Amino acid sequence: MRIDIISVVPNLMSSFFEHSICKRAANAGLVEVVLHDLHDFSEKKHKQVDDYPFGGGAGMVIAIEPLTKCLDTLMAERTYDEVIFFSPDGLVFKQGLANQLSLCTNMIFICGHYKGIDERVREKYVTKEISIGDYVLSGGELAAAVCADAIIRLIPGAIGDEMSALTDSFQDGLLAPPVYTRPASFQGMDVPEILRSGNDKLIEAWRHEQAVQRTMQRRPDLLTD
Repeated sequence: MRIDIISVVPNLMSSFFEHSICKRAANAGLVEVVLHDLHDFSEKKHKQVDDYPFGGGAGMVIAIEPLTKCLDTLMAERTYDEVIFFSPDGLVFKQGLANQLSLCTNMIFICGHYKGIDERVREKYVTKEISIGDYVLSGGELAAAVCADAIIRLIPGAIGDEMSALTDSFQDGLLAPPVYTRPASFQGMDVPEILRSGNDKLIEAWRHEQAVQRTMQRRPDLLTD
């Protein structure tokens, strides 16, 4: 998998991909994340990438010329399954969408900034718009990092135990059940006896019951989706 991320502040994300699962997946040749500084595609004297919006109003808009130049350059080199723009009015990012995108070979992530990007770019190039929640960030970089992490960890071989990703919260529409590790007793708090029983069938049933209960208590909306 290759993910190209277009940003006006790519250094904001560089350290994110140099650690943990994303770094290990890259070292194993499972994914390549390439950051592109939009300023490199500006032909203006001071590498400006924004301009005033038609019709007036507050804020600036990412200009169409450098963004289309960057997109055209990338698309001339390979075919992309998705060109994703992170926007408050996009599809809310959920586990099912992460699963779907983990099957892609090449993707472009466009990180918005200022008041957004020229609408014509969205109309011509963008295949999917994604939001990570009903709030506003300074740019799309954090959203891009969140989505990339959720996608990359699903690639076979990205994490040591592939079953771990398949039993995460939301994979079956439920929150994950409680988890415990050693010691079995700590400051008067004991691990449930059933988890120490060695009976895999009973343990699995207990975990499912706990997942359902936790979801009903904390995220009942997931049960009605």
